[in-house]
Amino acid sequence: MTIRVLIVDDQMMVREGFSVLLNAMPDIEVVGEAVNGREAVARVAELRPDIVLMDIRMPEMNGIDATREIVAVDGDAKVLVLTTFDLDEYVYQALRVGASGFLLKDASARQLAEGVRVVAAGEALLAPTVTKRLITEFARTADRARPPALAQVGDLTERETEVLVLIAQGMSNGEIASHLVVAESTIKTHVSRILVKLGLRDRTQAAVFAYEARLVTPG
Repeated sequence: MTIRVLIVDDQMMVREGFSVLLNAMPDIEVVGEAVNGREAVARVAELRPDIVLMDIRMPEMNGIDATREIVAVDGDAKVLVLTTFDLDEYVYQALRVGASGFLLKDASARQLAEGVRVVAAGEALLAPTVTKRLITEFARTADRARPPALAQVGDLTERETEVLVLIAQGMSNGEIASHLVVAESTIKTHVSRILVKLGLRDRTQAAVFAYEARLVTPG
């Protein structure tokens, strides 16, 4: 199945460069482009892409506000944030409002395509050490608008809490299943229950929550 991608960036060279790289992949198709967040919201409604590659700093509407609107309207939308440097507080904010991961703009063609595939498959782009470093840094220092409630954490079973910590450490369902010596289908059930109990959108928000709730020790 072809993965349909919308590229959102105010720089034409970035849009064109990513379009060329991604369209060269047999399983990926760039279905549209947008030059700012406001146009991105409209294009997502029109095109229903599988993945949105979203720049953060843009005129009219930035990538954080656009991501928030997109995921609020379309629960299936998956946003992959683009940034020029890794420890970016704006990227952290985008992850909190619903982005599924992020990529550096100097990513190789292989990294770009693999990032799109990972997020399209429903996994969070959390495995790279730099992503965990980003979450760790800003979970420790940010002025959090909605600190995790202890009651929410208390709603989780001991096994669900264990799974949540492993998600935050960047493990996939398969890796968690191997680590806990259970079936992968069991882990999928745990993940679904965790998201429902905590009122979270996806694995990325679950990882951010785990750091903010201090279930994972920063560092």
